[in-house]
Amino acid sequence: MKPIKFLPLVLLLLLGCSNFSSHTIAEKNDAVEMSIISDQTLKTHETTLANGMKVIVKEDHRAPVVVSQVWYRVGSAQEHSGITGVSHALEHMMFKGTEKYPSGTFSSLVAEIGARDNAFTGRDYTAYYQLMGKDNLELSFELESDRMQNLILSEEDFKSEIEVVKEERRLRTDDNPNARVFEQLFATAFTNNPYHHPIIGWMNDLENLQVSDLEEWYQRWYMPNNASLVVVGDVEPKQVFTMARQYFGDIKSREIKASKPRVEQPQTGTRRVTVKAIAKVPYIMLGYKVPSLATAENDWEAYALSVLGGVLDGGRSARLSKRLVREKELVSGAGAGYNLFARYPTLFLFDATPTEQHSIAEVEQALYEEIKDIQQNLVSEEELDRVKAQVIASEVYQQDSVQRQATVIGSLETVGLGWKEMGEYRQRINAITAEQVREVAQKYLIEDRLTVALLQPIEHVAENN
Repeated sequence: MKPIKFLPLVLLLLLGCSNFSSHTIAEKNDAVEMSIISDQTLKTHETTLANGMKVIVKEDHRAPVVVSQVWYRVGSAQEHSGITGVSHALEHMMFKGTEKYPSGTFSSLVAEIGARDNAFTGRDYTAYYQLMGKDNLELSFELESDRMQNLILSEEDFKSEIEVVKEERRLRTDDNPNARVFEQLFATAFTNNPYHHPIIGWMNDLENLQVSDLEEWYQRWYMPNNASLVVVGDVEPKQVFTMARQYFGDIKSREIKASKPRVEQPQTGTRRVTVKAIAKVPYIMLGYKVPSLATAENDWEAYALSVLGGVLDGGRSARLSKRLVREKELVSGAGAGYNLFARYPTLFLFDATPTEQHSIAEVEQALYEEIKDIQQNLVSEEELDRVKAQVIASEVYQQDSVQRQATVIGSLETVGLGWKEMGEYRQRINAITAEQVREVAQKYLIEDRLTVALLQPIEHVAENN
């Protein structure tokens, strides 16, 4: 796994809500008047159902398709030691069925109409989606509303599905040396921050999870007032709102038991961790503790950090690619990146793989030299213009897909920033100056915020005695 690359709004794929206004719903006999907030420039509209579920609709009439996504504000960041991986395991079990739609029925019904469905779990959210023709939106609402409240968690299904999850961990992490470095970087950098543990969970926790853990998690977090429904495509907003009320409006809200705060203690000095694994070449990652947009005292710093990521790693003309890969031939690949749209403080990441002629120590020193350069000298106007042009290009690119548009909206909502942030992003990035880029580099890319993770290749794994 590599750091998040600088992909302005589209970097949100890994990655989401400030309430811009309170909403009221006034009932008049059988009719319901909904308070709707709209932004015609963004072609986006929102309302909130009486049970607290927010519904957001973005119009895109270029093709007769629609994507429907249900986002729950729970991910691995809400977990604790002993039950890590429970959010992802529950995501798997959400496809096992209800009394009305037994195991296997959900996806088969979606496939029968030529649609696609899937789900994904992140640190800050769990989301479920269907991509379909616009005339099939009602089926999506019916299925999602049913499993929001009526999921059957059987011991038999759990025993088989947890084995699938464990195998997924083996393939994606345990047998992937670079992914293990990424995992250990976060586990070493953060001792109390919710991003300490991996999304998929530690293997020991997976081996000891019980179906009762998933049942408790489902009851605690899967409720309408902890969810957002995002619909993007060839739809009429008021019709979507009416349909959403029909299928989700009667689901009872419940009290959300908030997670306890887990504030990271100040770091005093560089932390280092080495991962020994069967591999052909070494690998290095640097992680500097930085605020996200949601946690920064001065929000411009988050945008400046994002621009810094673009200066370092935003295409072939960016510094790391130009200097370390092509000019010095020190590395076969190098990257830098930052996700400003995280819910909690996070890491500004660097990674690199040395060429055969150079050592990992040389590469580490070269990365520090690039950091020192950007701390001492202002980036050029040419570099700033390139990064800002990428922002515009990336926004245009994300508009090509209704799925990508919905993911941007859902993730922004879920991490507490609100979907209107997507309309401000370009302007905020364009306002960042060279002086601000240097300032955040000086403030945050320092030893007392640094964790270094190294991959040390070995030929075979020694047996434990």
